[in-house]
Amino acid sequence: MITIVDYGMGNLRSVQKACEQVGAPAQIVRDPQAIAEAERLILPGVGAFRDAIAELRRLELVEPLLDYIRADRPFLGICLGLQLLFDVGYEDGEWAGLGAFPGDVVRFPQSLTLKVPHMGWNSLQPTQPDSPLFRQLPPDPSVYFVHSYYVRPRDPALVAATTDYGLPFVSAIGQGRVFATQFHPEKSQKVGLQLLRNFAELV
Repeated sequence: MITIVDYGMGNLRSVQKACEQVGAPAQIVRDPQAIAEAERLILPGVGAFRDAIAELRRLELVEPLLDYIRADRPFLGICLGLQLLFDVGYEDGEWAGLGAFPGDVVRFPQSLTLKVPHMGWNSLQPTQPDSPLFRQLPPDPSVYFVHSYYVRPRDPALVAATTDYGLPFVSAIGQGRVFATQFHPEKSQKVGLQLLRNFAELV
């Protein structure tokens, strides 16, 4: 069973349907105890960093999430669910994140000649090719992005994949059984479904 965290900031049903499509039953919860008891946990997210972290705190989900991640249990953050894992986000101010990993979240620079938000298909360059999350993916897999901000981890070993959009940015991280992607697997067709299948099969 995959548990999807509902804090009012994600396309929850799309993620749930994608999990079910690969044969992984999925439940949507916002209860701290359900997070503590999860076999596999997904933290999705669409929207503003400030509002998201405020909701996680209001619902008293921060400590259960951090306990789960620190225990190296199967975890997948998606889009905003990746960004929230870091120390601080700079969207409309400066906001403390979950602090599960050192680093920050910044906007694509104004000097970028490409359109922001970065929206559409782009390819991954895995830097952890043996990651179980990338098992059976094709070379240079193409995935779907919608974002204006990206993460800058302090630890290079955390970076699982990068993508080029006027500059190289971190598009996935991985450490142990904890993973997160800037792209949306649930919108990335065959590649995204294979990635979710890989996550569902983590032992």
